[in-house]
Amino acid sequence: MTFNPLEQRGIPLDRQVRNWQELNVTPIDPDHCDPYTRCRIITMNGIEVEAILFSHQFARHCPDLAVKQQLAQVRYIEAQQQKAVNWLLPGVSSVLETTIAYEQVAVDLTAWVARAEPDPYLKQAYQFGVLEDFDHLYRYSNLYEMIEHRKAEKIVDGLTEVMPGRPTPLHHRDPVDNVREPYDKTRTNPLSKLHALTIMAAEQQTMNFYMNVGPTYMEPIARRLYQEIGLVEEEHVTHYESLVDPGETWWEQLVNHEYNECYLYHSFMEQESDPKVKAIWELHLNMELEHLHLACDLMRRHDGRDPAQVLAPELPNVLTFEPNKNYLRELIADQLDLTTLGTGYVREAHERFERMQQAIQGDAPAPSDQVMEDHQAAFGRDYRLQDGDHPVPALRQDWNHWSK
Repeated sequence: MTFNPLEQRGIPLDRQVRNWQELNVTPIDPDHCDPYTRCRIITMNGIEVEAILFSHQFARHCPDLAVKQQLAQVRYIEAQQQKAVNWLLPGVSSVLETTIAYEQVAVDLTAWVARAEPDPYLKQAYQFGVLEDFDHLYRYSNLYEMIEHRKAEKIVDGLTEVMPGRPTPLHHRDPVDNVREPYDKTRTNPLSKLHALTIMAAEQQTMNFYMNVGPTYMEPIARRLYQEIGLVEEEHVTHYESLVDPGETWWEQLVNHEYNECYLYHSFMEQESDPKVKAIWELHLNMELEHLHLACDLMRRHDGRDPAQVLAPELPNVLTFEPNKNYLRELIADQLDLTTLGTGYVREAHERFERMQQAIQGDAPAPSDQVMEDHQAAFGRDYRLQDGDHPVPALRQDWNHWSK
């Protein structure tokens, strides 16, 4: 059944403020929840954080007092939504367990978007990035076994494989080579706009998370790994945000943000297996429908255009968290040796890449490699969770063999 949020009315804005008891949601049980429920929670936290940050930036550039006041009203509700969503995560989970869940989100969310993306250039951007997040999941999983003596399969539950992707030390590129060409807002498929906002927001929250939690560890190797991968997440945010057409007006961006929130809450409500969490997705969808209509009214008044000109006439097929193992294996076999040059992709290292590698790596091993060496010394092997042989023959051996 099709769902057009432009034809639906939600909860009036003056009835959306919740009290403390309503915001004090019951967290999920990490030992018994569907791992993809946790992934949906992490995704929607990133979406809400992006909505809040975008609204603040809009307000800082807006001279109209009435508009700033409306932005503040909606933004307060978005802040309440963010608290309710993020507080669904259980306090008993360690930072590293949450980190592994973040990387599972990055892998399976980006892989699904890559599969669904209609634009070949945008599709390639998602395919390129997902192979790096895939390797981050592998490195953090080895760190997890090493310092917490637990295995990542308890978190990812076999839905996502854990094995080498594009090696993390090779993710450090000259910053100019992280900037992509943007889509053309006048010609791109409306679904492409939703994809770009979604992945940008997801990577942004991962970047923010690592920037803040990295120094909370006492173990030097953990602190160093969060530093390294945190810098890669900075590259990823640059990579994905540059896909968005900078010619979109503030009003156009606002309706795109609100429409995307409707799309994702609707998608997750449709597939959620936890009744308590599903009720939150449904409630937030009904709030976002009203936020979308308010944004559309602002666009009509201040941009002189009907939002229907830039938005999809109905929501696309629901964005789905599901295993992407075969798809990822195909990408690993075909694209593991790619790097970037300018706004494109190449298979050979080039001068800028080599200069950046020398500048950041120096003579010391990268933290992501040091994790693997320390894990190998402690356990005599690397940690993996595979359904079969690695698709790249050279990566089928333990770290001790293929790192040489």
